[in-house]
Amino acid sequence: MTLPSRKTLLSNVLSLAAIAWIYGGDFSDALRARTADVSALVELPSPVRPAVVLGLTALATAAVLFGLVRKLPEGFKGYRLLPIVLVGSLFADLMLAESRIPIDSTDVASMSLQRFHKLAQELSTLDAVVDDPRMLQPLLEELGRPPYLVHGEPAQAYTLQVRKDCEGPVRDAPGVRVGTLLYCVAPERKGAWVTLVGLPAEKRFGAPEVLAAGGQTRFLLVTPKVPDEESEPTGAFRDGMTKPEPAGQDAGTSSLQP
Repeated sequence: MTLPSRKTLLSNVLSLAAIAWIYGGDFSDALRARTADVSALVELPSPVRPAVVLGLTALATAAVLFGLVRKLPEGFKGYRLLPIVLVGSLFADLMLAESRIPIDSTDVASMSLQRFHKLAQELSTLDAVVDDPRMLQPLLEELGRPPYLVHGEPAQAYTLQVRKDCEGPVRDAPGVRVGTLLYCVAPERKGAWVTLVGLPAEKRFGAPEVLAAGGQTRFLLVTPKVPDEESEPTGAFRDGMTKPEPAGQDAGTSSLQP
Protein backbone atom coordinates (compact mmCIF):
# COMPACT_ATOMS: atom_id res chain seq x y z
CA MET A 1 0.00 0.00 0.00
CA THR A 2 1.18 3.55 -0.72
CA LEU A 3 0.57 6.79 1.14
CA PRO A 4 -1.55 9.53 -0.42
CA SER A 5 0.07 11.95 -2.83
CA ARG A 6 1.75 15.15 -1.72
CA LYS A 7 -1.10 17.11 -3.30
CA THR A 8 -3.63 15.30 -1.11
CA LEU A 9 -1.56 15.79 2.01
CA LEU A 10 -1.03 19.47 1.21
CA SER A 11 -4.76 20.04 0.64
CA ASN A 12 -5.49 18.50 4.05
CA VAL A 13 -2.84 20.57 5.81
CA LEU A 14 -4.03 23.81 4.19
CA SER A 15 -7.67 23.01 4.93
CA LEU A 16 -6.86 22.32 8.57
CA ALA A 17 -4.89 25.56 8.86
CA ALA A 18 -7.68 27.61 7.25
CA ILE A 19 -10.35 26.13 9.52
CA ALA A 20 -8.23 26.72 12.61
CA TRP A 21 -7.60 30.34 11.61
CA ILE A 22 -11.17 31.23 10.60
CA TYR A 23 -13.33 29.23 12.98
CA GLY A 24 -10.84 28.93 15.79
CA GLY A 25 -10.63 32.73 15.73
CA ASP A 26 -14.44 33.06 15.69
CA PHE A 27 -14.77 30.69 18.64
CA SER A 28 -12.07 32.55 20.59
CA ASP A 29 -13.73 35.91 19.86
CA ALA A 30 -17.13 34.62 20.98
CA LEU A 31 -15.69 33.54 24.31
CA ARG A 32 -13.52 36.60 24.82
CA ALA A 33 -16.38 39.00 24.11
CA ARG A 34 -18.16 37.69 27.19
CA THR A 35 -15.44 38.82 29.57
CA ALA A 36 -13.60 41.71 27.87
CA ASP A 37 -13.98 45.22 29.30
CA VAL A 38 -14.99 46.49 25.86
CA SER A 39 -15.55 44.56 22.63
CA ALA A 40 -15.74 46.24 19.22
CA LEU A 41 -18.82 44.19 18.35
CA VAL A 42 -22.38 45.33 17.81
CA GLU A 43 -23.86 41.99 18.89
CA LEU A 44 -22.58 39.16 21.04
CA PRO A 45 -21.47 36.37 18.68
CA SER A 46 -22.60 32.81 19.34
CA PRO A 47 -19.89 30.17 19.85
CA VAL A 48 -22.18 27.37 18.59
CA ARG A 49 -21.49 27.61 14.84
CA PRO A 50 -17.67 27.72 15.09
CA ALA A 51 -17.79 25.01 17.77
CA VAL A 52 -19.73 22.72 15.41
CA VAL A 53 -17.24 23.36 12.61
CA LEU A 54 -14.31 22.68 14.92
CA GLY A 55 -15.96 19.47 16.12
CA LEU A 56 -16.40 18.25 12.55
CA THR A 57 -12.81 19.25 11.87
CA ALA A 58 -11.60 17.12 14.77
CA LEU A 59 -13.45 14.09 13.38
CA ALA A 60 -12.09 14.70 9.87
CA THR A 61 -8.56 15.09 11.23
CA ALA A 62 -8.91 11.80 13.13
CA ALA A 63 -9.96 10.11 9.87
CA VAL A 64 -6.89 11.48 8.08
CA LEU A 65 -4.58 10.29 10.88
CA PHE A 66 -6.25 6.89 10.79
CA GLY A 67 -5.52 6.63 7.09
CA LEU A 68 -1.90 7.69 7.51
CA VAL A 69 -1.29 5.26 10.38
CA ARG A 70 -2.82 2.41 8.42
CA LYS A 71 -0.99 3.59 5.28
CA LEU A 72 -4.20 3.59 3.31
CA PRO A 73 -3.99 4.55 -0.39
CA GLU A 74 -5.06 7.68 -2.21
CA GLY A 75 -8.60 6.40 -2.68
CA PHE A 76 -9.37 6.44 1.07
CA LYS A 77 -12.37 8.74 1.51
CA GLY A 78 -11.12 10.05 4.84
CA TYR A 79 -8.53 12.12 2.99
CA ARG A 80 -11.36 14.16 1.43
CA LEU A 81 -13.11 15.13 4.65
CA LEU A 82 -11.07 18.19 5.71
CA PRO A 83 -11.47 19.99 2.34
CA ILE A 84 -15.18 19.10 2.39
CA VAL A 85 -15.60 20.54 5.90
CA LEU A 86 -13.83 23.75 4.86
CA VAL A 87 -15.77 24.26 1.63
CA GLY A 88 -19.09 23.34 3.23
CA SER A 89 -18.55 25.72 6.16
CA LEU A 90 -17.56 28.60 3.91
CA PHE A 91 -20.59 27.97 1.69
CA ALA A 92 -22.89 28.01 4.72
CA ASP A 93 -21.31 31.27 5.88
CA LEU A 94 -21.84 32.76 2.43
CA MET A 95 -25.51 31.82 2.45
CA LEU A 96 -26.00 33.31 5.91
CA ALA A 97 -24.09 36.46 4.96
CA GLU A 98 -26.69 37.27 2.30
CA SER A 99 -29.23 37.98 5.03
CA ARG A 100 -26.84 40.00 7.19
CA ILE A 101 -25.18 43.37 6.71
CA PRO A 102 -21.72 43.44 8.31
CA ILE A 103 -21.41 46.35 10.72
CA ASP A 104 -18.06 47.70 11.82
CA SER A 105 -18.03 49.29 15.27
CA THR A 106 -15.48 51.93 14.26
CA ASP A 107 -17.59 53.02 11.28
CA VAL A 108 -20.76 53.25 13.37
CA ALA A 109 -18.96 55.15 16.14
CA SER A 110 -17.53 57.57 13.58
CA MET A 111 -20.98 58.19 12.13
CA SER A 112 -22.34 58.88 15.62
CA LEU A 113 -19.49 61.32 16.19
CA GLN A 114 -20.32 63.09 12.94
CA ARG A 115 -24.02 63.22 13.78
CA PHE A 116 -23.38 64.77 17.19
CA HIS A 117 -20.97 67.26 15.63
CA LYS A 118 -23.57 68.34 13.09
CA LEU A 119 -26.24 68.82 15.75
CA ALA A 120 -23.87 70.72 18.05
CA GLN A 121 -22.78 72.91 15.14
CA GLU A 122 -26.39 73.92 14.56
CA LEU A 123 -26.52 75.26 18.13
CA SER A 124 -23.54 77.56 17.59
CA THR A 125 -24.01 81.31 17.29
CA LEU A 126 -22.01 83.83 15.28
CA ASP A 127 -19.86 84.55 18.32
CA ALA A 128 -19.41 81.26 20.15
CA VAL A 129 -20.15 77.58 20.36
CA VAL A 130 -22.57 76.17 22.87
CA ASP A 131 -21.07 74.92 26.14
CA ASP A 132 -24.18 74.32 28.22
CA PRO A 133 -24.63 70.58 28.95
CA ARG A 134 -28.37 71.16 29.24
CA MET A 135 -28.46 72.12 25.55
CA LEU A 136 -26.13 69.34 24.43
CA GLN A 137 -27.60 66.46 26.41
CA PRO A 138 -30.80 66.11 24.31
CA LEU A 139 -28.64 65.57 21.21
CA LEU A 140 -27.62 62.15 22.51
CA GLU A 141 -31.13 60.85 21.89
CA GLU A 142 -30.44 61.14 18.15
CA LEU A 143 -27.49 58.72 18.26
CA GLY A 144 -29.02 55.40 19.30
CA ARG A 145 -26.69 53.19 21.32
CA PRO A 146 -22.90 52.84 21.15
CA PRO A 147 -21.68 50.01 18.87
CA TYR A 148 -19.76 48.21 21.62
CA LEU A 149 -20.21 45.42 24.14
CA VAL A 150 -19.27 45.86 27.80
CA HIS A 151 -18.53 42.52 29.49
CA GLY A 152 -20.69 40.85 26.86
CA GLU A 153 -23.64 43.22 27.26
CA PRO A 154 -24.56 45.95 24.74
CA ALA A 155 -23.61 49.47 25.81
CA GLN A 156 -26.96 51.06 26.48
CA ALA A 157 -26.60 54.75 25.69
CA TYR A 158 -24.18 57.54 24.88
CA THR A 159 -23.17 59.89 27.67
CA LEU A 160 -21.72 63.38 27.56
CA GLN A 161 -18.81 65.03 29.32
CA VAL A 162 -18.23 68.76 28.79
CA ARG A 163 -14.76 70.14 29.48
CA LYS A 164 -13.77 73.80 29.27
CA ASP A 165 -10.64 75.86 28.58
CA CYS A 166 -9.20 73.15 26.33
CA GLU A 167 -6.27 73.62 23.96
CA GLY A 168 -7.13 70.67 21.75
CA PRO A 169 -9.10 67.43 21.56
CA VAL A 170 -8.99 64.89 24.37
CA ARG A 171 -6.55 62.15 23.38
CA ASP A 172 -6.48 60.15 26.60
CA ALA A 173 -9.41 59.58 28.92
CA PRO A 174 -8.57 56.95 31.56
CA GLY A 175 -11.51 55.81 33.62
CA VAL A 176 -14.14 57.27 31.28
CA ARG A 177 -16.88 54.83 30.29
CA VAL A 178 -17.30 53.62 26.73
CA GLY A 179 -19.77 55.63 24.66
CA THR A 180 -18.87 58.95 26.31
CA LEU A 181 -18.70 61.95 23.99
CA LEU A 182 -16.02 64.35 25.17
CA TYR A 183 -16.99 67.91 24.27
CA CYS A 184 -13.93 70.03 24.94
CA VAL A 185 -14.54 73.79 24.69
CA ALA A 186 -11.77 76.25 23.80
CA PRO A 187 -11.27 79.47 25.79
CA GLU A 188 -13.92 82.13 25.15
CA ARG A 189 -16.02 79.44 23.41
CA LYS A 190 -14.23 79.97 20.11
CA GLY A 191 -14.53 76.29 19.27
CA ALA A 192 -15.08 72.82 20.70
CA TRP A 193 -13.38 69.54 19.92
CA VAL A 194 -15.58 66.44 19.98
CA THR A 195 -14.11 62.98 20.58
CA LEU A 196 -15.59 59.65 21.61
CA VAL A 197 -14.53 56.96 24.04
CA GLY A 198 -14.62 53.51 22.44
CA LEU A 199 -11.73 51.47 21.05
CA PRO A 200 -9.04 52.26 18.46
CA ALA A 201 -9.83 50.84 15.03
CA GLU A 202 -6.96 48.36 15.35
CA LYS A 203 -8.31 46.80 18.57
CA ARG A 204 -11.26 44.47 19.01
CA PHE A 205 -11.01 44.00 22.76
CA GLY A 206 -9.57 45.97 25.65
CA ALA A 207 -10.10 48.81 28.09
CA PRO A 208 -11.97 51.93 26.89
CA GLU A 209 -9.86 54.36 24.86
CA VAL A 210 -10.50 57.45 22.78
CA LEU A 211 -11.60 56.49 19.27
CA ALA A 212 -8.60 56.49 16.96
CA ALA A 213 -7.34 55.00 13.70
CA GLY A 214 -3.73 54.51 12.69
CA GLY A 215 -2.63 56.06 15.97
CA GLN A 216 -4.51 59.30 15.19
CA THR A 217 -7.37 60.45 17.41
CA ARG A 218 -10.62 60.89 15.54
CA PHE A 219 -12.17 64.24 16.41
CA LEU A 220 -14.34 66.96 14.89
CA LEU A 221 -14.26 70.69 15.56
CA VAL A 222 -17.40 72.68 16.31
CA THR A 223 -16.96 76.33 15.33
CA PRO A 224 -19.00 79.53 15.57
CA LYS A 225 -21.33 79.99 12.63
CA VAL A 226 -20.08 81.82 9.56
CA PRO A 227 -22.49 84.61 8.56
CA ASP A 228 -24.19 84.10 5.21
CA GLU A 229 -23.37 86.60 2.51
CA GLU A 230 -27.07 87.05 1.80
CA SER A 231 -27.71 88.10 5.40
CA GLU A 232 -24.95 90.73 5.59
CA PRO A 233 -26.09 94.00 7.17
CA THR A 234 -27.77 96.50 4.86
CA GLY A 235 -26.89 100.18 4.72
CA ALA A 236 -29.72 101.03 7.11
CA PHE A 237 -28.40 98.52 9.65
CA ARG A 238 -24.86 99.89 9.38
CA ASP A 239 -26.23 103.39 9.94
CA GLY A 240 -27.84 102.28 13.18
CA MET A 241 -31.45 102.65 12.06
CA THR A 242 -32.36 99.18 13.34
CA LYS A 243 -33.79 99.09 16.83
CA PRO A 244 -30.97 98.08 19.20
CA GLU A 245 -31.21 95.19 21.64
CA PRO A 246 -31.64 96.18 25.30
CA ALA A 247 -28.34 96.52 27.08
CA GLY A 248 -27.06 93.41 28.80
CA GLN A 249 -29.49 91.06 26.98
CA ASP A 250 -28.23 88.22 24.76
CA ALA A 251 -31.01 87.45 22.32
CA GLY A 252 -29.50 84.08 21.48
CA THR A 253 -29.41 82.70 25.01
CA SER A 254 -31.97 84.64 27.02
CA SER A 255 -34.59 81.90 26.64
CA LEU A 256 -32.21 79.39 28.22
CA GLN A 257 -31.89 81.21 31.49
CA PRO A 258 -33.44 79.26 34.39
